[in-house]
Parts: sequence; structure tokens; C-alpha cells
Amino acid sequence: MRPTAAGEVLYREASTILRLVEQLPGIVRSSGGETDGAVSLGMSSTLAATLGGAFFETCKAALPRVTLKLAVIDSESIKARIEAHTLDLAMVFEDELVQVFSRKPLFRQRLYLVRRDPLPGKAVSISFDKLATLALILPSLPNVARSLLDRTFAAAGISPNIVAEADVLSGIISAVNTGMGSTVLPKGDLSDIPGEQTALLIEPPLFLTASIISSGDFPLTYAGEAVQNVLIKFAESHFRANNAPGLEWIG
Repeated sequence: MRPTAAGEVLYREASTILRLVEQLPGIVRSSGGETDGAVSLGMSSTLAATLGGAFFETCKAALPRVTLKLAVIDSESIKARIEAHTLDLAMVFEDELVQVFSRKPLFRQRLYLVRRDPLPGKAVSISFDKLATLALILPSLPNVARSLLDRTFAAAGISPNIVAEADVLSGIISAVNTGMGSTVLPKGDLSDIPGEQTALLIEPPLFLTASIISSGDFPLTYAGEAVQNVLIKFAESHFRANNAPGLEWIG
């Protein structure tokens, strides 16, 4: 069974009304001048490794009456939860900018080969052809970086040597630290992950875009907008201060 066109309109409009009713208590409390409410924020594990803890602290100081709920999962799962309205907003990596979301692109991040030991001759970059010959530990699908790599390998007619897969960054890094293989991450600064790794540029370059996304159907609450604004300022300040390699700010 499927709803008629009129049923789709009714569902969409009724959902909007019910969501506004849910937001009313926070809107009324925020009218006193201090933003109040609960906000669920999604963040990919790679971004959370860099920003998660410090952003929690910054958000609490800036918005003391806002309860922030952080979900750290892969970008594709986060997008599904935004569409299902179980997350208010999220900071994710994207490859294809679909129109279903309200979006604020922040920066482009180049992909790096990450491994425990340097390549012979202490090379600082690696060709895509050479990358395919290495033992690789890659994220499991669905994953935006993995989708980009699979598509690029297929276009080049190359079969990569994938020896293991993992769902989250911590699992991938643990495997890399054993020396069993290398990985590819949208990250050139490795100072905030455990162990000693080497990051090498991939040639030709591959990029992902980091964006803040929210539902294209429902507007953010006052609290959601406030958290979004704090996150944008915090991310820009952090990445500019640390001069993150391979990162081009576009927000």
C-alpha cells in the first residue's frame, strides 16, 4: 500500500506541525534570552576524532542550557538518520551533494594514505596505481570515502588489494598499527589518533567535502541553529589554527 499524492502532502504537512509543537517548549524558554533545548548532533568518526571532545566543551560554555547529544557513526548512516528525523543536524564528509538536505559546505579535505611505516625512500606521495598494490584496510560499505575509492579504482580498471575492512576509525587504526596494512583517510594531521603513522599524499588528488547538513523538510529549532553556528565557528577556528594539511576552507 502507498499513500496517494494528497496523502503524501498530508503526511508532510502534519509532520511539520507536530515537529513545531514538539519545539514549542524550547522556543518559549528561549524567548527569555538564553537558548534552551536539546539537540542531537551526528558526526563522522574521522571528524569526531579531531573535533568531538573539544566541541562538547566549547558548546557547553557557549550554550549552557542546551543539551547536546552526539552520535558518532559513518557519514552514510548519519545521512539516513537525518532523513528519518532522528538527528537534528550533522557534520559529515560528502562526495555527491544530493539536494535532499539543507547544507552548509565548510571545507574540502584531501585523502591521504596512512600507514605505520614509511614507504621505501621515505616518499611523501604515492600514485593511485601504486596504492592499489598495497595491502589496504578500508572502511566497510556504506562509507563515503570507500565509495569514492571504489569508483576511482573501477574507472581506472584497477583491482585493489583489500585485506581487511572495519566500520569505525578506531578499528581501522588499530589494524594499521599492527602493520598488517595501510588505509586511506580524509585526514592529513594524525596527531590526535593513537600510535605512530605516516601520511602520504595520493596522486592524482582525491577530495571529500565536509558539510553541516540538516533536514530539507524541517527547519532547525532555535537551539539547533545555535549549535550549528557554534560548530561552524569552532571548526573554522580549529582548522585554521592547526593549519591542517590537505584542507581548503570554503565555508
